[in-house]
Amino acid sequence: MPTTDKQINIIKPDDWHLHLRDGALLRLVVPWTARAFARAIIMPNLPSPVTDVARCRAYHRRITAAAPPDFEPLMTLYLSEETTPQIVSEAKDSGLVHGIKMYPRHATTHSGFGVRNVEKVLPVFERMQQLDVPLLVHGEYVADDVDIFDREKIFIDKVLAPLRERFSELRIVLEHVTTGDGAAWVGENDRKTAATITPHHLLYSRNALFEGGIRPHRYCLPLPQRETHRAALVAAATGGRACFFAGTDSAPHCRHEKESACGCAGVFNAPAALAVYASVFDQAGKLGRLEQFASLNGAAFYRLEPNQKRITLVREAETIAECIGDGDNAVIPLLAGQKVPWRIQQHTTAD
Repeated sequence: MPTTDKQINIIKPDDWHLHLRDGALLRLVVPWTARAFARAIIMPNLPSPVTDVARCRAYHRRITAAAPPDFEPLMTLYLSEETTPQIVSEAKDSGLVHGIKMYPRHATTHSGFGVRNVEKVLPVFERMQQLDVPLLVHGEYVADDVDIFDREKIFIDKVLAPLRERFSELRIVLEHVTTGDGAAWVGENDRKTAATITPHHLLYSRNALFEGGIRPHRYCLPLPQRETHRAALVAAATGGRACFFAGTDSAPHCRHEKESACGCAGVFNAPAALAVYASVFDQAGKLGRLEQFASLNGAAFYRLEPNQKRITLVREAETIAECIGDGDNAVIPLLAGQKVPWRIQQHTTAD
């Protein structure tokens, strides 16, 4: 089934940055990702983080028990200052771990065990480089004297660029890149460096956080930036470069945790993610490049084969649910109650 102006037929995409949480919330949200994505890189920042292979195996079992049988979770470990090179070796030998995630301490949800002093984990990076284990980075520099909208650029200057220079063969993903500065830096270092781009950072500038009042369900970390940065991300995503690929950063929090005096950061975008990506590429006149961004680039970077199944989206309005789940587990999705112009029609096997 060819791609036309009425429909898109592509290899089923993957989500290279996903939060599934745990327990009842995991069971609620994972089918929404599996509907549109065949595989996903699973973030390890649970309240008790996934810091070793044993915890990783246990979390993997809980995900596969909750997910449809054709969905494959690709697991990661949480980097802390207690992580050792031996843990990296065990992760590589497990065949289960596809990367290790570095959170700067207190940068985002459940990052209290993250890295404060990068010097303490340099031996870990050395082992990761030796064993070709990718480093996934939440790219924000957290300090009292750093403006929250400047965190990404300062992180690149102070942390990421020196790491890139020191560990030239280490594969690095700058997760959920938010600025033109970040996209440009990745493009300049693309031999072993890549970036994921989220639907909500392509859709919204920072003005959207305050459209008609505070919008808690659009609040995420890192924050959306100025319109010039949003436009730069659209150009990066649709530009055909292999170093940029889809990573939704879908991060559900229950409604009462978002709509509170101290609301949690995270956008649950899984129900709308693929439609938003398609719309962004369509509006940019680059619909023919959607498959490369969503289905091919990430698999190549992670050294995996593209998926065998294909997926068809039709240009037909679909309304996103107002709310998913109920009671204490109710979650408000991105674009709740709004229409998106693309709808998943079917899945087929590869040609």
